[in-house]
Amino acid sequence: MSWFESLILGLVQGLTEFLPVSSSAHLRLTAAFSGWKDPGAAFTAITQIGTEAAVLIYFRKDIGRIISAWTRSLTNKALRSDPDARMGWLVIVGSIPIGVLGVTLKDQIEGPFRDLRITATMLIGMGIVLGIADRLAARDESGGKHRAPKQRKALEDLGVRDGLIYGVCQAMALVPGVSRSGATISGGLFMGYKREAAARYSFLLAIPAVLASGLFELKDATEGGHVSWGPTIFATVIAFAVGYAVIAWFMKFISTKSFMPFVYYRIALGIVIIALVTMGELSPHAAESAG
Repeated sequence: MSWFESLILGLVQGLTEFLPVSSSAHLRLTAAFSGWKDPGAAFTAITQIGTEAAVLIYFRKDIGRIISAWTRSLTNKALRSDPDARMGWLVIVGSIPIGVLGVTLKDQIEGPFRDLRITATMLIGMGIVLGIADRLAARDESGGKHRAPKQRKALEDLGVRDGLIYGVCQAMALVPGVSRSGATISGGLFMGYKREAAARYSFLLAIPAVLASGLFELKDATEGGHVSWGPTIFATVIAFAVGYAVIAWFMKFISTKSFMPFVYYRIALGIVIIALVTMGELSPHAAESAG
């Protein structure tokens, strides 16, 4: 992998990780459209450490409170009803599905799941799901001629059942094209949560899964020696800086705006990919991963 490739891929990772458009799909597509080798699942997982570092810094106050309350609740039963302590447990519960499936489906994630036909299908399918969820949320928020606005749930209303459902939605993002934030936010909206609440829990829930995946791939890459460390670290730093700016923008955006622009983008991109693959202009299979 060249330094220029790592710069572009780092920018793509930072720009798309937190938007409901699938960062893994965009890394795969950027390489495919540019005629580069597929950066591979290991590169994706390692650069995600950079974007998760941005989450840790942006939500540092929330995370500090959650860790403190959760740690103290281990020895003090009275604290287990504290919202921050409960959130600590719910993040753990919500991380179980992706942990189990991530290990079970590792070979598929690094191989067959990276087929562009699957990516395109997921972009379109999850785009439609996000669009429906967004419309339901908008209907509740605005009400109607004969219907008062409906109060949607906040994070304080989150329980074990909803936490597990969020976790299952997050696990779907193991397939490129689904989008971690898109799947979890859609799940949250369908369960009746506010947009900001769904997005905030989505970001918090991603921390253990992404860091664990990145460190796991880091271990394998170190032992296998098949990663270009200089460009990969450079891409990770770029992803961190860009990702931090995107989080700040996105959290403000969703407080007043609809997700529909992302829905239209996903569907249009999926259709373009299917058309290019059908015409033979784009190979559905990844070129040999960049080293």
